[in-house]
Formats: sequence, C-alpha cells, structure tokens
Amino acid sequence: MTGAYAGAGPRGRPATGPPRRGARRRGPAHRPVGYTRRGHNLGPMAYTSPLLSLPGAVAADAPDAGVAAHYGDLFREQRALARGEGLVDLSHRDVVTVTGSDRLSWLHLLLTQHVSELPPGRATEALILSAKGHIEHAVYLVDDGTTTWMHTEPGRAAEFIAYLESMVFFYRVEITDRTAEFAVVHLPAGSITDSPAGTVVRETPHGRELFLPRESLPEFAAAHGPAIGVLAHEALRVEGHRPRLGRETDHRTIPHEVGWIGEAVHLQKGCYRGQETVARVHNLGKPPRRLVFLHLDGSEVVVPEHGAPVRLASDGPEGRQLGFVTTSARHHELGPIALALVKRNVPVDAQLTAGGTAAAQEAVVEP
Repeated sequence: MTGAYAGAGPRGRPATGPPRRGARRRGPAHRPVGYTRRGHNLGPMAYTSPLLSLPGAVAADAPDAGVAAHYGDLFREQRALARGEGLVDLSHRDVVTVTGSDRLSWLHLLLTQHVSELPPGRATEALILSAKGHIEHAVYLVDDGTTTWMHTEPGRAAEFIAYLESMVFFYRVEITDRTAEFAVVHLPAGSITDSPAGTVVRETPHGRELFLPRESLPEFAAAHGPAIGVLAHEALRVEGHRPRLGRETDHRTIPHEVGWIGEAVHLQKGCYRGQETVARVHNLGKPPRRLVFLHLDGSEVVVPEHGAPVRLASDGPEGRQLGFVTTSARHHELGPIALALVKRNVPVDAQLTAGGTAAAQEAVVEP
C-alpha cells in the first residue's frame, strides 16, 4: 500500500512540516527462530544464526555477534573465498525495504548517492550524513523494479528507519523492517552457485549478496557450502581497503577520510543533509584524517584491537597518539594487516606502531 501524495517543497525538496500521519513502519507479524528480545520489549534484538550449529562453528564477537567467526580453519576459509567458493553467513545484518512509486526520487533527496534513476538490479551503496557532514548510516542497496532493498549494520535498522520516517512527508513510500524475514548471504566473486529463483541479489565486484528468506538459510548453506566465517570475510575487506561503518568510522568521520567519495557519495548531486561539508572539503580543503593500510609485524602473537593507538615508531610507546586502529586481521597471504585512521599530516613514509606493534603504512586516502 502507498500513502496519499501531496507533492514536495521548492526545488523538489520535502515540504516543511510534520511527517505524514499515514506513513507507517511495517514489520513482520512473527519473528523467526533465533530471535529473542532482551528485557521488557526494550533494547536490541539478540540473534543466533542456525549455522552456528554447524561443526566447528565459533561464535563471533560484536559487531558480528550472532553468526560464526570461523568454522575451525580461518586460513582455509579465506583461501576458499579467494577462489570463489563457499558462502558467508551475514544473517545478523539488518534489512530494510522501501516500496511505493516515489521511492527512488524520495531516497535520492536523502542519500549521498544518485539513485533517482537507479536501474533494476544495479547495486550501489550510500550514506546518511548529519547536518555537519558526519557519517550516521551506511546502506547497501539494490532496486528490483518495485522495491528498494537495503542492508545495514546489525542493530541499526530502528534508528535508520526513524530517520526515514521523519522525512516521508507526503511522498508515496512505505518503509518496512524486513530483518526477521530475510537473511543476507554473501557469495564471493567467481562463485558458480546459482541464486534461487525469485531471490533479490546485489551483485558487486566483490561478489553477490542474496536477500534470502530466513527459513531457507540452513538448506541453502547445506547445498552450497562450505560455510565461511565473518573473520575471513573481514580479512578480505581489509585487504581491499573497504571501510565499514562503526569500524573505520567514529562520531566525527566524514566520507573523505575513509575513501567513500565516489563509492558511496556522488559529487554531482545535491539536496541531501551534509552536502555542504562534502562539497567544501572536496573543493576547498583536505579532510583532517585519512585511512591507511598497515602491514603489521608478523612476529607478534596477537593483532591490535579496534581503537588501539597509532603512533610514530620514532616517538616510542609513550609518544603522541596520531590515530587508531579500525580493523585488524590475519590474512592468508599477507600475514597480519590492519586499517587505521590517522591524522592527515602523518608522513606517508613514516614507520608507525599500532597498539605497540611495528607497522608499515600504505596510503588509502592521499593526504
């Protein structure tokens, strides 16, 4: 169903005033096995994937709690992904859909990406920014011709939907939380697995993401495995220098700092919150921080944790902190690696330490 339409404000922007009374957030009538509510209908959903019952499965920590970190052999799983084999259970991620004849033109006003003419089946990604240009949400989307499908970080759907609902006004759109109905499953690039008939698919250079009905997840995994844990998926993400909300970002990150310009931010469109900051930094200045890729000393037993301080090696362990580790991983070929966010003026050839571990840097975002 869609709501009544009353038009937009000047220059195609949403009209001012309160949200349309008829705008609704729809959710499923039931929750699948694996979902429980903590407390008295307060707080986030707790989720346990059915694939955690597979042999060797070890549960992941936050932000990927609820799915498997690995199934007993991290490097074997990474090599399988690199060959285009297996699947990654991302069923803990939140799923949101938008329907209605105005969905793409309306989303175009809110997102950093150009989506008003998005062809069916074309994958893209986009951000929601604050008024000051700080990243608040990152969404990965595809339109099937009647519905825009998006997935986002675990536990972020409610806040994301609340923002969308506040901007409905009189556009003909309907926003639905589909997390309890659909599971995201990643098939790596090169996979010969066929997508089930009728399944919505996001196809990217890194592989395919399937919005799979949750009840079919165990059967699909049994037929098209092996199942591969999120640590392998994350290691290849770090190798590819791809940012992730909540890992490579904090409360003040702007898109330029982590390399999201172009990928998730279209510079030839306007009319979205935070656009002034994006344009000003792109045209007149430089971002205050930049993302770097780190090759870590392989003799260390552990890799630095998220948030570990980054310093100049020459300053010693008590030197001034110049940034922090965002994601670290053990890669099947490169050894221990990491992404880190550092101040823009850190020399690109400087030797660093990350949580006390020696690190050589490669620039992801140029200073």
